[in-house]
Amino acid sequence: MSALQNVKAGVQGQADRNVVEQFLYLEARLQDEHRYDEWEALWADDALYWVPAGGDDIDPSRQISYIYDNRARIASRIRQLKTGQRHAQAPVSRMRRLISNIETKPEDASGVLVVEANFLLVESRHARLVTWAGRTIYRLRPDGGSFKMSGKKVLLVNNDAPIPNMAFLI
Repeated sequence: MSALQNVKAGVQGQADRNVVEQFLYLEARLQDEHRYDEWEALWADDALYWVPAGGDDIDPSRQISYIYDNRARIASRIRQLKTGQRHAQAPVSRMRRLISNIETKPEDASGVLVVEANFLLVESRHARLVTWAGRTIYRLRPDGGSFKMSGKKVLLVNNDAPIPNMAFLI
């Protein structure tokens, strides 16, 4: 399907687009506000959360990733953050995300919707601001009137260079 056909299909599904956008905004706000239990509830049981390092299309079985978590590892990461004893996040970072350029792709055969969006995240920690930017590829499975994330791949703009400590959920 051409880019123009995608745009036309998106216009026809405008109501669905609003649901998608509201889901992405909610997911971002829950992360920014450290509402970990609510954020974790957005994930499907077969979830994969991936932040590649050293390029966007690396092979995670052969190359290192910043994050490559299945559902159990997501839960473990959240438990660690909630202890308050994760020194890299004590005190927790103050954060705000902006999401833009949201594009939806047609559902695949399993009914999963692929959504891509750009983001800009500003993190404040110890009187210092760090800016994170990139593109996120979401795999959303319809769930009632909303979605569950079956996948989230975060492509950091600077994933080919050393990055500051990322001890929060990007």
